[in-house]
Amino acid sequence: MASKHWWQEVVVYQVYPRSFRDSNGDGIGDLQGIISKLDYLEKLGIGAIWLSPVYESPNDDNGYDIADYRAIMKEFGTMKDMDELIVEAKKRHIRIVMDLVVNHTSDENKWFIEAKKGKDNPYRDYYVWADPSADGGAPNDLQSTFSGSAWQYDEKSNQYYLHLFSKKQPDLNWQNPKVRQEVYDMMNFWIDKGIGGFRMDVIDLIGKIPEKKITGNGPQLHEFLHEMNRQTFGDKDMLTVGETWGATPEIAKLYSDPKRQELGMVFQFEHVGLDEQPGKEKWDLQPFKVAGLKRVFNKWQTELDNDGWNSLFWNNHDLPRIVSRWGNDKEYRVQSAKMLAILLHMMKGTPYIYQGEEIGMTNRKVSDISEVSDIESRNMYAERLAEGYDKDDLIHSINVKGRDNARTPMQWDDSINGGFSSGKPWLAVNPNYKEINVKSALDDPKSIFYTYQKLIQLRKDNPIMIWGDFELLKTADDIFAYERHYQGETWLVVNNFSNNENKLDLPDIKPGEVIIQNYLEEIKSLSNLTLKPWQSFVVKVVK
Repeated sequence: MASKHWWQEVVVYQVYPRSFRDSNGDGIGDLQGIISKLDYLEKLGIGAIWLSPVYESPNDDNGYDIADYRAIMKEFGTMKDMDELIVEAKKRHIRIVMDLVVNHTSDENKWFIEAKKGKDNPYRDYYVWADPSADGGAPNDLQSTFSGSAWQYDEKSNQYYLHLFSKKQPDLNWQNPKVRQEVYDMMNFWIDKGIGGFRMDVIDLIGKIPEKKITGNGPQLHEFLHEMNRQTFGDKDMLTVGETWGATPEIAKLYSDPKRQELGMVFQFEHVGLDEQPGKEKWDLQPFKVAGLKRVFNKWQTELDNDGWNSLFWNNHDLPRIVSRWGNDKEYRVQSAKMLAILLHMMKGTPYIYQGEEIGMTNRKVSDISEVSDIESRNMYAERLAEGYDKDDLIHSINVKGRDNARTPMQWDDSINGGFSSGKPWLAVNPNYKEINVKSALDDPKSIFYTYQKLIQLRKDNPIMIWGDFELLKTADDIFAYERHYQGETWLVVNNFSNNENKLDLPDIKPGEVIIQNYLEEIKSLSNLTLKPWQSFVVKVVK
């Protein structure tokens, strides 16, 4: 077993600052708002906050378009507020993990402003430029993630620049050693401030070779990451996690095998695509099947084993709320949210909680595109409407998969705007905030919050949750049951992933002490046991 790290033992909580807590009434969450809620996060028990970008940005893509890596977005506060957040979090044994966006910058970054001045500008080569194709059009047919061509024409120089996302997000040229040095210097600036690590946005794209239409997993990707490790965080115990959409377990080991000295872990997204039609876009829906989820999680749990490390997550700022997506956000909201928590946190890896997940926040339905803020959803809607898609079908897809679902403001209490802001929130609060909010969760000992709190405490007290081996058990399709084995101890984790009762038959396993559960039941025998809808429990196995 490789050496053990603090980030393998904690639970990480993602804060999307714009939607977390507004301290000054302008309708936009901010750093002082986060500071004011640190006691709440300490009560939950988390060990790190992954902070979505707070850098200076024109906000074309909610802060993932950075104009200045060493300044704070005015709406969020000042560098003094940022320093205070790091210090105050540390007092509560919480480390701040910064979101590192270095595949691209904003077109308002001083590097790009210089680069556009001409082909002989010293910053020109910080970005990816290409001549028009023979017919005068884009260099090739590479597409942007946010719809349309990935190339934007620059009239002044008669060249195109690459943007794999919005045209206001030009891609950095990682082939240029000066770019890499700028990035490492900037990372060290933040490391010196005392942060706990980096979450690396679309890091699998930095090795791109656009002329060959290679975007993800380019030939020099791992060389660059090894160099980054050596020049920045390699000799410090920091959490580093890469966002790697195309990763397989084999690729994930390249990133996260400790011997290779690259990253600590990656986010893999194979499970995230299970309700999408294969080969199509995320908007093209298909029914979710539990059997597929079991297959994917089993693969990642067993194949990474000790040569890498898993990130465990259901939600983030780009994904719909899990209780609405694969749980039941109506009559079984509480039971299904607890089941989803237990299922995930009992696996091997570092669990991530996205803000509001711990109180069972749900998707917010819209009826018209005018209610949608997200650039990705709006672009898709316009593009597909022009192609003749049905408007109602498009709104349905946005309600199921749109990014605004995760970005509605945090619901703190039942006062106006859910206690998020005294002003008009930048994005409408989910109308169910009167029932679903932090205050009512804290007042109810049976709430989803206390299930999350208990899972986090169990992880602190039981090495089996961190280091135990994973073994999937054969059960009916909608029952997701597995064991964790560690130093002679076995825990059985059973989840009925369904609105229906299901029969569990594991006659050879003798259940002992109940560790955690979402119904109050005595578990005496596992022979022909009827599981209630969304029932979940963990028991010690008697040898």
